[in-house]
Amino acid sequence: MAKLTRQERRIRRHKRIRKKVFGTPERPRLAVYRSLQHFYAQIIDDTKGHTLVSASTLDPEYEKITGKRGGKSIEAVKVVAEILVRRALERGIKKVVFDRGGFKYHGRIKAFADRCRELGLEF
Repeated sequence: MAKLTRQERRIRRHKRIRKKVFGTPERPRLAVYRSLQHFYAQIIDDTKGHTLVSASTLDPEYEKITGKRGGKSIEAVKVVAEILVRRALERGIKKVVFDRGGFKYHGRIKAFADRCRELGLEF
């Protein structure tokens, strides 16, 4: 069998996670994705297939807060978490299930999750 690329391994892990993690209206799924330049997060109701809330380093509000577009640092991810949690709480979303998207739970992913918990989201 051919050796899998890093991306293929991440997608396999993500499929394995998604078998168990499902967003309901009472407890939607908080999905994250990190690329080399940006970080994206959205809260999804999987029963309807709708994104309820989203935030990323491409968000105009992120640009207003940091004064720059994009960001791949842990500080940038914490700002995205603050934007997302504020929007979620405005919509009455307090409990979510965390979908790390097949990424290892460390670095930016862990910093994002910890910041969301600090600001009042329950996983």
